[in-house]
Amino acid sequence: MSSSFSHDPEAWVPLSLTLVEYPKGNLLGLILAIISLTPFAVIAGFLTLMIFRRDLHTIAFFGGVTVNEIINFLLKHTIQEARPMRRDGLYSEYGMPSTHAQFMWFFATYMTLFMIFRSHQNNNISLSERFWRLLTMGICIGFAILVTYSRIYLQYHSTSQVLWGTVIGSVLGIIWFVIVHLVLTPFFPVIVSWKISEYLLLRDTTLIPNIFWFEYTNVRTEARARGRKLVSMKSQ
Repeated sequence: MSSSFSHDPEAWVPLSLTLVEYPKGNLLGLILAIISLTPFAVIAGFLTLMIFRRDLHTIAFFGGVTVNEIINFLLKHTIQEARPMRRDGLYSEYGMPSTHAQFMWFFATYMTLFMIFRSHQNNNISLSERFWRLLTMGICIGFAILVTYSRIYLQYHSTSQVLWGTVIGSVLGIIWFVIVHLVLTPFFPVIVSWKISEYLLLRDTTLIPNIFWFEYTNVRTEARARGRKLVSMKSQ
């Protein structure tokens, strides 16, 4: 069977969205190249959560991520500042502001505010829960710093391109957090009452301080009740 694709090398282009180059034999460069792929892992996590948890806040959060990316695209193609090193096959030849820095600092800023907000919503959180929230904030900020540094080290962006990405992402993270919690969240109870939301199994967990503990205790209670019912049926 003959292939319908052209064998002309000029007719083929690489899918360079996840392509990261690093200096040959440079272990730190390799590590930073892997870390620079963090935004794609975050997006995969978002998609997984939206499919399997279907929480309105997660969907709203991802909506902010999408808006952040659109703004970055518009800024890049308006400013049109070149990257510090010219590379073939890049999905965007422009580098101002850094997409990776803007994405990660939007995510880290929003997550930090979310954790603080949730802490204030529940005055009876345990020491261990407080520790995990602080750890989560630290991990988000830590990865944002590493990804930002990796873009400079690997010469995908200049220092100014990364700094502007950091500032823009952080500001947009704050703005979107305010929009979600002051404008969108009050409409969540209305949205989940719609027939289409019931069909899609959308839910609002805003008023539940610790969703993991809530789900754990409910599943445990239900499993025990069903276990006792099963034993009772077998003994009859």
